[in-house]
Amino acid sequence: MEYDSNWKETYKDMIKTPKRALSQLQSGHRVFLGTGCGEPTVLIEAMTKIAGNLADVEIVELLTKGNAPYVDKKFASCFKVNSFFIGHNIRELIQEGRGDYTPVLMSDIPRLFNSGQLPLDVALIQVTPPDSRGKMSLGISVDIVKAAAENASLVIAQVNPQMPWTRGDSLVDIYDLDILVPADVPLLERKSEPVHVVSAKIAELVAGLVPSGSTLEFGLGRVPGVGRIPQAVTAALKGKHDLGIHTEMITDDIFDLIKSGAVSGNRKTVDRGKIVVSFCMGTKELYDFVDDNPLFSFRPTEYVNDSNIIGKQSRMVSINMALEIDLTGQVCSDSEDGVFYSGVGGQVDFNRGAARSDGGRAIVTMPSTTGDGRSRIRSRLSHGAGVVVSRATVHYVVTEYGVAYLHGKSVQDRTLALISIAHPDHREQLLKEAIEARYIRQDFSQVEGKFVVAPQEMMKSTYLLDNGTEILFRPIHPTDEPLIRDLLYDLSQQTLYYRFMSHTHNFGSKQIQNFVYVDHRKDVAIVGTLPEAHGDDIVAVGRYYLDETSNRAEVAFVIRDELQRKGLGTFMFKHLINIAKASGIAGFTAEVLRENKGMQAIFNSSGYKVQSVVEEGVYSFRIEF
Repeated sequence: MEYDSNWKETYKDMIKTPKRALSQLQSGHRVFLGTGCGEPTVLIEAMTKIAGNLADVEIVELLTKGNAPYVDKKFASCFKVNSFFIGHNIRELIQEGRGDYTPVLMSDIPRLFNSGQLPLDVALIQVTPPDSRGKMSLGISVDIVKAAAENASLVIAQVNPQMPWTRGDSLVDIYDLDILVPADVPLLERKSEPVHVVSAKIAELVAGLVPSGSTLEFGLGRVPGVGRIPQAVTAALKGKHDLGIHTEMITDDIFDLIKSGAVSGNRKTVDRGKIVVSFCMGTKELYDFVDDNPLFSFRPTEYVNDSNIIGKQSRMVSINMALEIDLTGQVCSDSEDGVFYSGVGGQVDFNRGAARSDGGRAIVTMPSTTGDGRSRIRSRLSHGAGVVVSRATVHYVVTEYGVAYLHGKSVQDRTLALISIAHPDHREQLLKEAIEARYIRQDFSQVEGKFVVAPQEMMKSTYLLDNGTEILFRPIHPTDEPLIRDLLYDLSQQTLYYRFMSHTHNFGSKQIQNFVYVDHRKDVAIVGTLPEAHGDDIVAVGRYYLDETSNRAEVAFVIRDELQRKGLGTFMFKHLINIAKASGIAGFTAEVLRENKGMQAIFNSSGYKVQSVVEEGVYSFRIEF
């Protein structure tokens, strides 16, 4: 982008030094500060220098990256801070009660300015030099800055040639500004953090929920000790293709994902081919990349965070974080142990939008424990914790121990789902507390000590049907009880008879619990699933029961009627053999009805040493590994 080389001469009447510009500031003013790495540091420094002449100046900000000198206790009577999001530089101020936090949806902030509910006396912003038309770009921070500049009584702009010119809806007219302060200074930078091992595990699970062709949002928040989980997901997505991006903030992590070739935006429903963002925080390499780059569309928050626009994207996936969640699904994201930590941000906006999207997925991520080992999944939220995402609108929750899908689920089902992804050290206590709270039935006390979730890596596999349908195999979970019940009652009488050697079609809760509560050592069970937006549908179950005296296990499996005779039985049998051999089991046994020719064929053609005898219409098989 070419700037007007004579702009200082053209607009000389508007140009002032930082000191003279900030002399317009008066006691009692409400002052807005530009966002993130677009923060006008020269203007903030000048404001701090005249603090002795001011009293009761309210500073309004979304998120700033600089050192925030105005929070020093010596300026307590001069400045007070009111922030929409709590960053590292003001966290101590807020937690000590010396500043204010305004919890509000990101999409609602511009309306506070436009309506006059939160009138602004002064806006301190940063822009590029003007072009020949007198247009200037807000560069890397459009977000709520544009609304603030449009509504403040006095707009003081730090004009910096090092600010990138960004495309989209980022322009302001020079005559809509009041004072220009030239300042050729480097922009603030934020380097990416190393990915914590827990974040990496969560990222892999989240990536499994993201189909190619999805449009992605990466939330703002971070979790103490493990960092920014949404940004960590980007490394796990590099094998995808035709991803799109519609998000508040772009970072170097997302830049790396773009460079990998995984992002094209070609399958976006809205803003096809464009990376839509409202601000970015990263390094100079990122700033150089977005500079006048037609791939990017920098838009104000009222567009980027509009849940109606977000919901128009097909396969919209929002990835945000939580600090704790209770067993009914209430998500707390802005506070920890009742102390304010971050903010609401765009989590609710994007959760709503992704939930409305055709094929969309709203994902909340969270480590299972705090730094001192306490569970972040709790029977009840900690005292003072604030609900950001309600139990009625939460969808996916992901910890390093798995994925829980909650939307539309009963309190009992979501309770079991969340316990299954809690840290193993806390599951039994959570189960006891859930029974005491009447979240789950009293008869679940019988499964105490059996609430085991198997390691995913050992038992995961896939099978591709001839029609291209992919069946995913994983260990059975305690949360599969309703899915197993559905499968059993959908089976034909013949399939039930072949599997259970009985014509009964009645299964009590205790019997179904015995199917799902297994120790995954002596009693191993895998399920074949068809992934759906609402969670898995189980279409097949395979299991074995180890007789430790003989070191052989009895094997059995069942497949939904319409998927029989498609190779699934043979695949499951081989998969179970691999699991058993890895556990040092010597062989399998099985009881098969004479009429069940399909099962007999699977065993006899397995390639292993097979012995069988028939007695009273039942074959007894013995398979040696």
